[in-house]
Amino acid sequence: MTPIEHGQVAIDVMREAKELGLVATLVPPALKTRNLDHPDLDPFYAAAEELEMPLGIHGAPGIHLPKIGVDRFTNYIQVHCISFPFDQMTAMTALVSGGVFDRHPRLRVAFLEAGVGWVPFFIDRLHEHYEKRGDWIEHGWRRDPQEYLQAGNIWVTCEPEEPILPGVIDVLGADFIMFASDYPHWDGEWPESTKHLRTRSDISEEARAKIGGLNAQRFYGLN
Repeated sequence: MTPIEHGQVAIDVMREAKELGLVATLVPPALKTRNLDHPDLDPFYAAAEELEMPLGIHGAPGIHLPKIGVDRFTNYIQVHCISFPFDQMTAMTALVSGGVFDRHPRLRVAFLEAGVGWVPFFIDRLHEHYEKRGDWIEHGWRRDPQEYLQAGNIWVTCEPEEPILPGVIDVLGADFIMFASDYPHWDGEWPESTKHLRTRSDISEEARAKIGGLNAQRFYGLN
């Protein structure tokens, strides 16, 4: 995980990671006092573009950063249930409405391990707010959020057994969805993870191939 709150240090860490052969860098959904659209983070995003280093956003229930749910629940499972999808929604809102993808059009960001079921609902909600009140955000919201999916800025991972996966594909397509095993966490399906995806009869062979590996090759720049 890159310490994006520390400016040049974060950029140096990302450069070192690239030199070591790593293909992406992990960032949190938000910082203690800033969201991901804060102008202070623009040099980091510019460096990610330059290095062709995609970013992965992952929830952080075990570290001292803002997490949705911790102010209402004290039980880990309750916080875990709430924080992962809603923190991803917060991050997506900041990146989309805050103009990050307009300032950095080659930036690729994956929203990791929160499932994919929330994405059609939330893209539609963002679309409605862009369409009806997008001009309320000064110097920010310039494009329909669906365009960022089509442009390759937004990617997500799915759990291979998610019942809603065919519906997500019907609404938004399969070009931005990647397989996630969630290994070795308790809520993953390992060692049956890949089997769940390979044996699904409710999505096409083409969609299985994209989700199972082809999309990840594109996102991470793998041969």
